[in-house]
Amino acid sequence: MQVTETLNEGLKHEFKISVPATDLDAKADAKLVDLKDKVRLNGFRPGKVPVSHLKKVYGRSVMAETIDQTIRDTNTQIFTERGFRLATEPKITMPTEEKEVEELLAGKTDLTYTVAIEVVPAIQLADFKSFTVEKPVVDVTDADVDEAIKRIADQNRPYSAKAEGAKSENGDRLTISFKGSIDGVPFDGGTGEGIQLVIGSGQFIPGFEEQLIGMGTGETRTLKVTFPKNYASEKLAGQAAEFETTVTAIEAPGETKIDDDFAKTLGLESLDKLKEAARERLNAEFAGAIRQRLKRTLLDRLDEAHKFEAPPSLIAEEFNLMWNSIKAEMESSGKTFADENTTEEAAKDEYQKIADRRVRLGLVLSEIGEKNKITVTDDEVSRAVIERARSMPGREKEVWDFYRNNAGALAQLRAPIYEDKVVDFILELANVTEKKLTREELFKDEENEKTAA
Repeated sequence: MQVTETLNEGLKHEFKISVPATDLDAKADAKLVDLKDKVRLNGFRPGKVPVSHLKKVYGRSVMAETIDQTIRDTNTQIFTERGFRLATEPKITMPTEEKEVEELLAGKTDLTYTVAIEVVPAIQLADFKSFTVEKPVVDVTDADVDEAIKRIADQNRPYSAKAEGAKSENGDRLTISFKGSIDGVPFDGGTGEGIQLVIGSGQFIPGFEEQLIGMGTGETRTLKVTFPKNYASEKLAGQAAEFETTVTAIEAPGETKIDDDFAKTLGLESLDKLKEAARERLNAEFAGAIRQRLKRTLLDRLDEAHKFEAPPSLIAEEFNLMWNSIKAEMESSGKTFADENTTEEAAKDEYQKIADRRVRLGLVLSEIGEKNKITVTDDEVSRAVIERARSMPGREKEVWDFYRNNAGALAQLRAPIYEDKVVDFILELANVTEKKLTREELFKDEENEKTAA
């Protein structure tokens, strides 16, 4: 076998390989000998079929299998000897001319092919003990609990009918019927009967609820609105419409007394139990936000400490996934790059940088996990599937069957578990300092992060 490297540019390599026909023929003959005891041919006793006859019957198919196996074994040997970790599948170029292919399958010519690869660079991991990472600390205050319970009370407040002749106001709950049309033509989904709506809740499209203020029971009014450009229905997005709307009932909001009786309407024993439940939920909410911020901070440190050339094909693949998603979102919303105070070229440049960062961080996390034997167990994946199923009541079996029969979806579920385990491993080594924040500071930073992303 002869191996010649024909390209060595950065992470890209290409090899020309030649395997003598005699080597292929010997391997094919060995396969035929092995086949001799397995096949049954008319006119021959089991195990007595001459190899020469088998070669006539199965020679081409056996040689094709031999060539395929030889290429795989040879490539593995080349990559292993050079310590290559492949970033993508090898690109193999074989002879295509009919005469060459026929002679190759007949064992009359050497196997000559090229293999082009892109490799993962050697990654020198940082000393994680030198990392300093700041962890926010946010306490749930009594005021936070009271505010949470007030929101629950507002969502469960009672309503009572207004006096005859009273007009609707902001905050009132109305029962309405409506018929929508565009240019005088009714459209699908534009009709409703007995619909309850709290004015100011934002349940309906912008401009609809405000025009209901000042109406009386039994009154009909034509409301003129325009559907948002990013409306779910493409046929309605951006369209001007009219809704002939009749108010059939007006109810004023009452006050909810926050006491033991209110807690009992929510299935809890007392107000103290309601406060405990609210505090637990807020603690979980804060913990999630703190974890996300801590993780982002750590990933920023990993990014700063590991600057290397990432495989171009992986960056291109990641960029294309993001860019296609961005373009689809902009098309559905009717937005332009100018609306985002940027240009398409500037946006592409920004997402190219994000793609490069994501690929590098993915490789770094993978390297850390591999070197420290960090794995995700089947039990951990099963627990994640169970949690996903629990989040969709009534569809548990459907969710379970989906993951059981979809290896790709299962891999997507495994990936964040693996990433979190690697992050936890690094945090165990890093110097984690604490910084006291208020609830407002924590979630303000969360919103800023989302906007920046």
